[in-house]
Order: sequence, then structure tokens, then C-alpha cells
Amino acid sequence: MSTTRTAVRTHWVAIRAMLLFTLVLGVGYTLVVTGIGQLALPAQANGSVVRSGNEVVGSALIGQSFTDADGNPLPEWFQSRPSAAGDGYDAGASSGSNWGPENSDLIAAIEERQAQIAELEGVSVDEIPADAVTASASGLDPHISPEYALLQVARVAEARGLEESEVRELVESRIQARDLGYLGEPTVNVLQLNLALAELG
Repeated sequence: MSTTRTAVRTHWVAIRAMLLFTLVLGVGYTLVVTGIGQLALPAQANGSVVRSGNEVVGSALIGQSFTDADGNPLPEWFQSRPSAAGDGYDAGASSGSNWGPENSDLIAAIEERQAQIAELEGVSVDEIPADAVTASASGLDPHISPEYALLQVARVAEARGLEESEVRELVESRIQARDLGYLGEPTVNVLQLNLALAELG
């Protein structure tokens, strides 16, 4: 009888402890951290959403393609780097190709992209930066290098009937410096650049 009473009491203590910690750590902690995020960093906490007017057009953290239905680059827009995530920038299938530098499929894909970009931009293959022909590890990178953005200036300006100097100045104004001044490389967010471009005309 005593053993049964002890077992019941032990189980009841364990159940109460589980319920308490579920409320404190599972509910309370979550609400506190969510509240802090909403107060301190509301944009980041809500997905770094990018709007054009009242319309959500994407996220500053996830790239997107600026191509037609057949996957051909639209000449009036700056182009993103390639994506290996699903059919391209699929946030539900984030991944790289996992191809090594000597993989024949990767080499063929790079050569194909180089030929396409060289023709589109009217440049030699040697002028094309690496990020223009390779996907990021996540396949979702929304940024390109300033070099790739500047490479596209002439084509975009011609397609939109704008002065090259005006488009170049826009690109240069959108270059994001290294994090904390020394981490990573300077980048350009393609979606934000294209939104600013749309405002030029």
C-alpha cells in the first residue's frame, strides 16, 4: 500500500513538473522572445518583408528570378545569381547542388551560363564574376556582387531608355558594405535594386 502511494505521489509530482515547465518554457519563453523580437527587430521578426506600395513583393532574405515563363532573362531587370533550390529560389527546397569543383555537370552548367551571360551583356567570358554563374549554398541568396550588378548596367539602361550613368549611380547607391565593416564582401540586393529601378522608369 505504501509503495503504491509513493508511486502515485511520484507520478503526480512528475506530471505537475512537466505541466509547469511546458507552460514556463514552451509557452512563456516563446511569448517573451517573440515579444522582444517584435519590439526590438520587427522587420526581421516578420520575415524581412519587402513591399511595393501596399503589396508584398518578396523578402529581403530570399532571392527571386526576373525571367519570363520560359526562364529567359528579362532585359529590363537586373538578374539574380543562379539558384539550385527546387525550380529556383524555392524556400521549401533550400539547398545547393552539392557538386564539387571538378564535377562535369557543374562545369557544363557554368560554361552554359557564361555563354548566356556573355551574349546577354555583350561582354567576354573573362569579365563575368563567379557569382553570376554559380548558385549559393542555400540556393536562396538574394544578393549579387557589385561587379555583377555593374556588368548589367548597360543592358538595363538600354532596355529602359535610361542613361547608363543614371543606372550606374543607382547601383552604386545600393551597394551594401561588409557586415561590421570587415565580415563578408560588399553585396547588392537584387529585389531592392529592381524596385528602385522601377521608380526611375
